[in-house]
Amino acid sequence: SHKLLLLDEPLGALDRKLREQTQFELVNIIKKVGVTCVMVTHDQEEAMIMADRIAVMQEGRFLQVGRPGEIYETPNCLFVAGFIGDVNLFKGTVEVDQPDHVVIGSPECQHFVSHGITGTMGMQVSIALRPEKICLQEQEPTLEQRESAAEHGHNSAAGTIDGVAYFGKFTLFHVKLDSGMVLKALRENAARHEDKQLVRGQRVVAWWDGSDVVVLTS
Repeated sequence: SHKLLLLDEPLGALDRKLREQTQFELVNIIKKVGVTCVMVTHDQEEAMIMADRIAVMQEGRFLQVGRPGEIYETPNCLFVAGFIGDVNLFKGTVEVDQPDHVVIGSPECQHFVSHGITGTMGMQVSIALRPEKICLQEQEPTLEQRESAAEHGHNSAAGTIDGVAYFGKFTLFHVKLDSGMVLKALRENAARHEDKQLVRGQRVVAWWDGSDVVVLTS
């Protein structure tokens, strides 16, 4: 008969570095043995590393079940979007509803979504945008930087850098937009020394691609 193993917070007592090493070792052992494991954890990063499939629960109810990439990139509701990883959430109203694109108005900007949604004109929606999807620069993005010409004038908002946190492999920026919303943006530090450093107090434009926007109706 098929064996099922339950692991309840198995690595909770380990320090961070030892836990990271043990996570990969445990996954390799489980795959070699060939046993199916259900692991309970409140550590979202641990779930993303170890799981083939993740089930996000709230008050005893499954909200979404899928591969880690699906849960992260296409959350199906506000709770899942906020529970797995960092996310920026906008509130807006559907102003253009076409089969191949949608435009959503918000106090921050006009959001161009490069796919259709299940919704109606005038519908109130939320927009989820991951910090690593956001580009920061001193001027508006050019047409050449855009995925399509239709996005020009959309998906961008001006603001002032309100905080900078350096984490080695990436830098986290807090950008206070002119609307008052604080936006989180991540920049990967691929090179040891960047030509142009962004600093606290600097005016910038935050922008993103329409294909990276997730529209949530619940």
